[in-house]
Amino acid sequence: MTKFVTLALLCGICLAFTTIVRGPSSNVCPSDNEPPVRSREEPVSIPASPQRVGEADKGYKYLTTGDYIKSGVPYNYFLLGFGKSVNNLLKRDSPNNLISHEYTAVSAPNGETVVAPNCLECHAQVFDDKLYIGLGNTMIDFTDHQKLNARNATMAETLLKHGDPKKYAAAAPFLNSMKVLGNQLYTQVRGVNSADRIADLLVAHRDPATLQWSDTPVIDVAGDVVPTDTPPWWLLKKKHAMFYNGFGRGDFGRFLMASNLLTVSDSSEAREVDSHINDVLAYIYSLEPPKYPYPVNQSLAKQGGIVFVEHCSKCHGHYGQGGDYPNLLIPESIVATDSLLYKSNYQSPQFIDWFNKSWFAMGDHPARLEPFNGYIAPPLDGIWITAPYLHNGSVPTLEALLNSKLRPAYWSRDFNSPQYDYEQVGWKYARETGPRGTDVYNTKLPGYGNYGHTFGDRLTDKERKAVIEYLKTL
Repeated sequence: MTKFVTLALLCGICLAFTTIVRGPSSNVCPSDNEPPVRSREEPVSIPASPQRVGEADKGYKYLTTGDYIKSGVPYNYFLLGFGKSVNNLLKRDSPNNLISHEYTAVSAPNGETVVAPNCLECHAQVFDDKLYIGLGNTMIDFTDHQKLNARNATMAETLLKHGDPKKYAAAAPFLNSMKVLGNQLYTQVRGVNSADRIADLLVAHRDPATLQWSDTPVIDVAGDVVPTDTPPWWLLKKKHAMFYNGFGRGDFGRFLMASNLLTVSDSSEAREVDSHINDVLAYIYSLEPPKYPYPVNQSLAKQGGIVFVEHCSKCHGHYGQGGDYPNLLIPESIVATDSLLYKSNYQSPQFIDWFNKSWFAMGDHPARLEPFNGYIAPPLDGIWITAPYLHNGSVPTLEALLNSKLRPAYWSRDFNSPQYDYEQVGWKYARETGPRGTDVYNTKLPGYGNYGHTFGDRLTDKERKAVIEYLKTL
């Protein structure tokens, strides 16, 4: 359970700058033998960009114990407020042995030990009692049930300022961000991420060249909170661009390190963090999707593979020995999924302008943003474990994904004792008759729609069953 909005914040930032795109969804693309539609645009190929190389072992260590966030909650306050972790899933040494995998104890610049959020809050999930690093956290809570909002951050600031000035100095950058961000990130339902809004808000308070904090916003933040699903990291090695609409171009490391914007002091600190990110990228590239844990009907999967090649591979690629991934941007006129996410990039040109003129776009390995009217068709490696589907997590199972008639308008799942359906492939869920709080996914809300990508509807029931069996093997 997410106890602490700032943890979700950090990984939301990381997600906003590293989304490696499970959406518009891991589903079926149009086949070559579909009749042409004159009004539709054509898919656009994304060219590759050179990436830095590094050492995966060093990257794992920095990811799980490094100080890319140098401010947080003082260590003793954290243990008192949130308790000690009894699992130590990462097998870390003291002082991290008492802290859950979503957090890291680091030394602040003044020597105080603080607990900071790390990337695993969003990019790792306990699934069937095992921690999978790189799996998007679909249990996260960005709703108004979050515990640390702007009001609570202000209270914590007051307590520390008058009680322990040194601890306050160590926590101040973190709390300052919380006061700005805490009440502006709420999603309408649980399980989705408000990554784009986090990035917008942090950028709005940073000088683009120096990255120094400004209490007065340097750009306006427009639009609504847009929900996104957290995609699996292991797809990144195949991709030529980041983000759901493929607009993250150039050096991937610059996007990966942008979580540092939560507390970074200036560009000199950013350069120090940047010097480790090539290793983090190497670690992410080393990740492989988990294997489907139960027997697969190989005969049926073989039939499904034939259907997949005919109907799906043009967009989602070929798998196995000699496989390839085309890196295609699919225009909205073709995919027809909820458009609020890609449209938000055009509604916030000031954010794109900030980034493309900022420190992140400078130096020997710059990054840049290039918006697109549509979404990437992602690789499907490990798709069986990545429910819910579509870029906004609006479809609970693969079966419903491939047959749009089965998609529930309102549905809920058990966040306390989650159950996975290994046959329909996805979360066991209950259909609801209407909206009911934040635990019911409401596809009627703007940005939460479950429509579009209906290409699977053209398949027969037998073909869909075979394709699902095939997808279990990826």
